[in-house]
Amino acid sequence: MTAALQIDNRTARQLWLHANDLADNPSGPVDVMRIIRRLGFLQIDTIRNVTRAHHHILWSRNRNYREKQLWPLLRKRQLFEHFTHDASLIPIEVLPFWQRQFRRLGDKVANSDWYQSGLGQNEIRRIRDRIAQEGPLSTHAFDTKAESRDMWARPPHKKALDQMWYAGELATCHRENFVKFYDLGERVFPPDLCQCAGEDLSGTWLCDQALDRLGMATTGEVQRFWEAMNAREAKQWSERRNLVPLEVQGADGSWRAMWGADDIENRLAEAGKISSHLRLLNPFDPAIRDRNRLERLFGFDYRNEMFVPKDKRRWGYYVYPLLEGARFVGRLELKANRDQGWMRVTGFWPEPRVKWTASRLGKLERELSRFARLAGISDVDWEVPRPV
Repeated sequence: MTAALQIDNRTARQLWLHANDLADNPSGPVDVMRIIRRLGFLQIDTIRNVTRAHHHILWSRNRNYREKQLWPLLRKRQLFEHFTHDASLIPIEVLPFWQRQFRRLGDKVANSDWYQSGLGQNEIRRIRDRIAQEGPLSTHAFDTKAESRDMWARPPHKKALDQMWYAGELATCHRENFVKFYDLGERVFPPDLCQCAGEDLSGTWLCDQALDRLGMATTGEVQRFWEAMNAREAKQWSERRNLVPLEVQGADGSWRAMWGADDIENRLAEAGKISSHLRLLNPFDPAIRDRNRLERLFGFDYRNEMFVPKDKRRWGYYVYPLLEGARFVGRLELKANRDQGWMRVTGFWPEPRVKWTASRLGKLERELSRFARLAGISDVDWEVPRPV
């Protein structure tokens, strides 16, 4: 059995930032598709604190990115929208390997208690027929009401739309002001990419792609990347493939067995080149999405508290981690009003043993100003004391 390649914590951090496209200077010509392909997919989210998560994730990797550059790629069919661990934009070339996900997720939703309490099959067919006859429609084109006022309650027509969307029978044609418009999948997906690559081949391909994007990962982390297979399938994949064994050191000095991408040695040779920029990361950024992995590699304890009652939060509602070079130096909370043109720092928490010098604060101030400009904001101020 091949001896495991050992990767110390400093190198592991650098390797992870390279894998997430956060190692280089965030400048130059903008190539949105290159960024999304490198990440594997782009999570989209409805909450707009300063800007929505998908725009922020792209901007963190290239500060020349602007909000108008993303959604035309969906209309041009360079991307399609579906569900990974959440709603996501996925490069169109993944589509043949995603056909099994249409079947799996469509069946899962159709058989769930959540869906069974919705419309009957005749009503569902009528919704589909309306879209077939009238063209793309949003949920606002239908008028059934939710049965409760619970946060996640959905009206019956929305359940029907979602079930057909999960199954690939409907697809996101485009979005207007983030409102999703549904059309028939056959009118959205390129016909030459709709042939299923096969159940086993698709699973193998998705696992291979996950490890390639992660660079180094446990079998469980490969499984969770797309949320497209179960633990048994991921384990079978790891047993079939001739994977590179690794021992990766955590921030606490402990070592953990992982698998490495095929070109791991080339990646290690380039891992030392990390930009010293200070970056304001989004709570949904893929580099920090796996909170356990984040804490293991960086010793950074971070949780998303948007849905935590205010009096039980440790930090705040929408809190941004601050990454400088290859370590996290703090976190802050922002509020903004784009119409009125202002953004405020409403909370700031430095990491232990991180000294906030005038130089570091200057980096943060410049990052905040650039971030504000992305949202068309010019007035940036602090409601809490600056860290000096």
